[in-house]
Amino acid sequence: MEAVLAKYENQINVFSEFLEDLPDTDEPVWVLGECYNAKTGKTELLSDVHSRLWFTYRKKFSPIGGTGPSSDAGWGCMLRCGQMILAQALVCSQLGRAWRWRAEGGQPEKYHRILHCFLDRKDSCYSIHQMAQMGVGEGKSVGEWYGPNTVAQVLKKLALFDDWNSLAVYVSMDNTVVIEDIKKQCRQASRLRPRPCGWQEPFTSRETPEQACSHTDGHRATTCPHSQSHSDWRPLLLVIPLRMGINHINPVYIQALKECFKMPQSCGVLGGKPNLAYYFIGFVGEELIYLDPHTTQSAVEAGSGVDDQSYHCLRSPRRMKITNLDPSVALGFFCKSEDDFDSWCNLVQQEIQMKRNLRMFELVENHPPHWPPFVPPTKPEVQTTGAEFIESTDKLFESEEEFEILNV
Repeated sequence: MEAVLAKYENQINVFSEFLEDLPDTDEPVWVLGECYNAKTGKTELLSDVHSRLWFTYRKKFSPIGGTGPSSDAGWGCMLRCGQMILAQALVCSQLGRAWRWRAEGGQPEKYHRILHCFLDRKDSCYSIHQMAQMGVGEGKSVGEWYGPNTVAQVLKKLALFDDWNSLAVYVSMDNTVVIEDIKKQCRQASRLRPRPCGWQEPFTSRETPEQACSHTDGHRATTCPHSQSHSDWRPLLLVIPLRMGINHINPVYIQALKECFKMPQSCGVLGGKPNLAYYFIGFVGEELIYLDPHTTQSAVEAGSGVDDQSYHCLRSPRRMKITNLDPSVALGFFCKSEDDFDSWCNLVQQEIQMKRNLRMFELVENHPPHWPPFVPPTKPEVQTTGAEFIESTDKLFESEEEFEILNV
């Protein structure tokens, strides 16, 4: 009976959220760079929202680190939001922004491969297991609550192990995005062998990348996944951690935040309320639209026939007033090509920097001379066993203090 209830938990919530249906308004609804009319384009709008990969609390997965928690309920919400913003980048990279999920099935193989990267198992490259254990290197014990900046750092490190997507994750510091550093990182080549879920190991000196591709998934790939290694640009996930105020969001940044959701490169925003993380995907009027990870579902068993229904939010999207947003956020943008990144830079200069008295963040051409030299990240040595668990629940809800306060 429990399994039956878990399977339909997502659908049951449709009725409980009925009163949160989209407003009947003439104002445009923006979702990750796409504009909709809530009256005439509601079907297309909901199809877009339902197509986003939705990661929530899960239970009954294998214990993290072998002896750790088997559920992330109560502490993993920001990790799940981090998974969602990364999954959106991978979907845009592999399937395109216009791709839509269909409940009746028939999804492309790349979709299933992306989904497998996030299953709750220790050998999935972006699983809750890998994220929690990588967070130990960022000073967070397994089972401890994360802030948006820490999750961004974890994603940056884990992406180094995923050669199939060859994603470059750049996390800005001191509210400053450095164009020179990003182009240096995105032009960095990779010479690694992919494994089925994206993990890899160095090639042997006797193999060329093309020869090594014959080992991928036990058969020769129709298109060499290493062809990206020789291209001029690796797809970019740009994450900008900010603190837009002290205790509450400063109203002077609200319009700039809205402009971020209008950009074609928008990949969403990590944020929420104190100790409640949400994945924000757009806005309508003075309300933000978000996906909520605070639903506990049973872990899905891996296999060729994974039921993906529970990975898509079939309810109407939830909303909250922008003024209720906690000031600690992380903006996300995806740029598939260098031209795409240059276009984003132009939009930032026109819509955020030139039109605002107080800037959300700085965009500079060259690496600041007073900063340490920029070194593109390389695959780290992971030595944690995942046994570093918190000793009490007192640490579960520590505040995040890793942001520079913007001038207000």
